[in-house]
Amino acid sequence: MAKQIGIIFLVLLLIIVGIVGVSVGKSTELTPDSFLRIHIRANSNSDDDQSVKYLVKDAITSYLTPILADATDKQSAILCVSENLDELSKIASTVLENNGYTYGAKAVLRSEYFPTRSYDGVVLESGEYDSLIVELGSAEGNNWWCVVYPPLCFVNTVDDGSQNVVYRSKLVEIINSFFN
Repeated sequence: MAKQIGIIFLVLLLIIVGIVGVSVGKSTELTPDSFLRIHIRANSNSDDDQSVKYLVKDAITSYLTPILADATDKQSAILCVSENLDELSKIASTVLENNGYTYGAKAVLRSEYFPTRSYDGVVLESGEYDSLIVELGSAEGNNWWCVVYPPLCFVNTVDDGSQNVVYRSKLVEIINSFFN
């Protein structure tokens, strides 16, 4: 019974805190400083180079998804990515090699200009953004770009071949940690 009262109290507290946060006008405005973007540049615009770029994108996003799952802000996402730059370069190069390409790949973090883009209703204005850049070969071809943090292109998935999304509730995690 005490456990149930504790859960009810915690839920009510979280609801009240959420309402107060909204009523006092707590700002959640996102600026370019709020985002970590990703840019994968193909070697060239040939059909083959463009096709392998998407294979690299799939491998990179599959690798980063679980690593970034616990990132709570842009700085923690940058730290996760920076600690894995060598591995990201290796993953991209391996995908290229496995598909018969002899040019390598390099992953770096740097600030880069992006034009205005919209991702699922979130508009990112043009400007300089901190970015994960993955250059394939000479990196002179068309590219794929998105957002690493907040994860607009990265969802929590289970890589069991079924592409099922795994949903987590932060509220349930908080409640469980409270009682464990």
